[in-house]
Amino acid sequence: MAVLGAGLIGQSWSALFAAYGHDVIVWDPADDWTPGFHAFVDRALRQIRALESGDILEGTIRCTPTIEEAVASASWVQENAPESVPLKHELYARVEAAIGPETIIASSTSSLTWSVLSEPLALKERFVTAHPFNPPHLMPLVEIFAPDARTRDAAHRFFTGLERRPVFLEKEAVGHIANRLASALWREAVHIVDQGIASVADVDAALVHGPGLRWSVQGAHMAYHLGGGPGGLDAYLRHLGPSQVRRWATLGTPDLTEALCRRLVQGIEDEAAGRSVSDLESERDAALMRILRAHRGAGQ
Repeated sequence: MAVLGAGLIGQSWSALFAAYGHDVIVWDPADDWTPGFHAFVDRALRQIRALESGDILEGTIRCTPTIEEAVASASWVQENAPESVPLKHELYARVEAAIGPETIIASSTSSLTWSVLSEPLALKERFVTAHPFNPPHLMPLVEIFAPDARTRDAAHRFFTGLERRPVFLEKEAVGHIANRLASALWREAVHIVDQGIASVADVDAALVHGPGLRWSVQGAHMAYHLGGGPGGLDAYLRHLGPSQVRRWATLGTPDLTEALCRRLVQGIEDEAAGRSVSDLESERDAALMRILRAHRGAGQ
């Protein structure tokens, strides 16, 4: 198992892969990257052990100075390079020259499409986009696009073996599924602040204590199905569909001007109330672990 790129996503993947018994070799081009990497992975493994009540069979994790050594014996290569097409293409050329014909290359790209990324590959059929939600060692979602049925099936087996929840795009799209949804929602959250309707903190509170709580157990379509009462989504669309269309027409398309950016930054600083990014990440992860335990208890 090879992990290329040891930023936040690569670190998290490495911990997850090792937690499920895979031996992992990790490469990153940065100087002196290993101390921070190991600190993150140790913390992530503690979180996974806590979720699994300590019952995990850990594989090994080894860092290497070259791409070629990382991928030489790998059956799966998880690429986490920055969102630069030329950079990724350069990396793929080195990977393809060093792996066997059955090795799958998976990209964690958050927005780039399969067709753009796979363009220079000699064996396109073994390439898959596999976008996680951050942090991957806790968040179950993996969004997959792979035109080749054999590779798609292999990706499904691989990620379900890690107890992730893969979803499959039937057609590639910039931003995949979840980031498109998140971007649409944040656009309106920014518009609400821009229009002076509510503060940054109250927009976040409205989401967390309202639809966000419901969305943690049901998706948007299912939520509106229940919103239609006994008649379900059909009744909702017939009776309330026109009002939904009128509401869509009022949604905004804000421009991130300097003034608006300052308002957003000041608003998030007020909401953070002196807590550092590290503090907020720890709070987030602890809350995610509580939610994941509740989901498992409810059979989600």
